[in-house]
Amino acid sequence: MATEPGPDPRRVDPDYDRHGGFPVFEAAQPGPGFERFLTAMRRLQDLAVSADPDPQTWTDAAGRVEALVAQLAPFEAGEGVGPANRVPDLPGAGSLLMPPWVVDKFEADEVLLRVTFSRFHVGGNYAVHGGVLPLLFDSMFGMVIHATGRPISRTAYLNVDYRKITPIDTELHARGWLREAQGRKAFVNAELRDADGNLLAEANGLMVRLLAGQP
Repeated sequence: MATEPGPDPRRVDPDYDRHGGFPVFEAAQPGPGFERFLTAMRRLQDLAVSADPDPQTWTDAAGRVEALVAQLAPFEAGEGVGPANRVPDLPGAGSLLMPPWVVDKFEADEVLLRVTFSRFHVGGNYAVHGGVLPLLFDSMFGMVIHATGRPISRTAYLNVDYRKITPIDTELHARGWLREAQGRKAFVNAELRDADGNLLAEANGLMVRLLAGQP
């Protein structure tokens, strides 16, 4: 798997570390327990939107979840401190917010991901909710910016065209790339296809480099 990014953006943008609101994210090594925790939590998310037990089971489950909250609450930390979104080798980089994607290529010419949506992501009729796909594409746009070595940027706009129903429980392939760069502006594209190459959705967007002190 190719995971080498482009040039260090700090060389391109001397004010990189002064762009407000973005901590410097470094890879975390939380240990194998974190991966087990994420796997269990993803399954729990699926069950939370699909299970239909008796009332007492809901009560018992609520008590267990409340106990887990109490166990973790003393360790709540700021952005960029906890391992979530900082473990590149785990699906979704270790973030439950993100669909569980796996990086196959992370280079300046393109970023390639494999992603499998589950019951948690269903909008209706066992199809992925339309609002989930912009989240995937927006995350991919950020990866493209980083892979090309461009300075830290925010999304100015993101357009999504839905071509076919996006299924759950099947491995899909996403690709993102930089289409054009104009000063602070980076125009990016992305697409999502199934195993047979059918286009499910595609996106285009504009990422704008932040100015010094801009959040």
